[in-house]
Amino acid sequence: MIKIAYIGAGSLQFGPIIVQDILLSETLCSQGLEIYLMDIEKSHLEHVQKHAEYVNEKLKRNAKISSGTNRDDAIKDANFVICALEKDRNVYWSQDFHVPRKYGFKQVYGENGGVGSLFHALRNIKVIMGLAKAMEDLCPNALLLNFSNPEHKICEAITRLTNIKAVGLCHGVFMGREQLSELLNVPLDELQTKACGINHFTWFQEIKHKSTGEDLYPKLREIEQKGDWLAQWHELALGRILFRRFGQWPSPASNHYGEYIRWAEEFVIPQLQFFYDPYDGHPWENNQIPEGVYTVDRVKYDRPWVKDWSKKLLPVGSTEEVELENEDGSFKSSGEIVTLIMESMVSGKKQWLEAVNIPNKGSIPNLPDELVVEVPAYCDASGIQGIQLEPMPEAIAATIRLHASIHQLLVEAYAEKSKDKLLQAILIEPTVDSYRNAVSMCNEMLELQKDVLPILK
Repeated sequence: MIKIAYIGAGSLQFGPIIVQDILLSETLCSQGLEIYLMDIEKSHLEHVQKHAEYVNEKLKRNAKISSGTNRDDAIKDANFVICALEKDRNVYWSQDFHVPRKYGFKQVYGENGGVGSLFHALRNIKVIMGLAKAMEDLCPNALLLNFSNPEHKICEAITRLTNIKAVGLCHGVFMGREQLSELLNVPLDELQTKACGINHFTWFQEIKHKSTGEDLYPKLREIEQKGDWLAQWHELALGRILFRRFGQWPSPASNHYGEYIRWAEEFVIPQLQFFYDPYDGHPWENNQIPEGVYTVDRVKYDRPWVKDWSKKLLPVGSTEEVELENEDGSFKSSGEIVTLIMESMVSGKKQWLEAVNIPNKGSIPNLPDELVVEVPAYCDASGIQGIQLEPMPEAIAATIRLHASIHQLLVEAYAEKSKDKLLQAILIEPTVDSYRNAVSMCNEMLELQKDVLPILK
């Protein structure tokens, strides 16, 4: 019997499709399968459980579907633990974004990079480290498959501070592959790529035509040079400059890798992120949480003039429930690789993984071993092993090494309950240019988020 615990399963957008992926797997279901869905939001949890039972019955899987609000019941004796936790995402993210900018720190996004991401990370580390510590007692050999952001910072805390094996999963590299497929006019299944770096700041070391073995970088350089600068500006303009100066194509998009670069604001428009009129009060005070703007060219302008604030807002471009079935009644796949990993470890069949977040351990020679990097890997019964890659160009590696130090200081701040270590991480963050403002910003964020942050002294 294989037991999969899904912590944070109540996401209406994400939960049903991941459970569906698991039940579509012949490999997992043939072993005898229990899926334990856990969330603190009972109404959402019931919705996901009903869908799981529907898929289970329709596919005649005979899997055991359980659910509850107790984390320890969910993970006891689990083989795999899926984590997709985020409390009041847009409330706190709007703070992560606006408060540092109030002090002049021109971060692009504040999610995975930028000074705001340090507080995002600490909030989620506090909760997910509790999960990892409980796993050490209740399922010490289980693999933690993490979807929560900031991927690298969370996974680094787990791998540095516990004995739990963890992998972070993100579709950013797949977005980069889609860009390349469109630009090169090469079908996705004919693209052979190797990308590496840190989450949301990955770089393609190899872009080849799978059938012919042709190196596609010369063609990409020619296509990029001819491109209209305003074509797909919000998604690609910064990436094109990075490609020209640093020599490799970055992934996933300008507003993501821009989080790690001081001068990214010249190419993105972060002022629109969580826009609101501060005269009317801050959104975390009046509960009118604005929507995040990933790129202005994707904003839906055709909408009712008067917003219904009673509805819980979802990310731009999302719907409350994703489409789960095809027109012929068959079930869709999410395209995520989480099920692929579990299948490979259960069956022992070696499987190529395009991108996973794991400790470096020499995969990228000129980056620290303990840094959690995003790299291609192979998976089998023994687990996940990152492949050996070439050293990164020094300009890219230097940028990442700075963030490696920030990650290390952040993990130490959590472990030592040290406000000083957090402030050190803040002071070397690329967007921070004032000591006085850094101290004031840190104090304000610690007070503003004191209910959800770890206690630092």
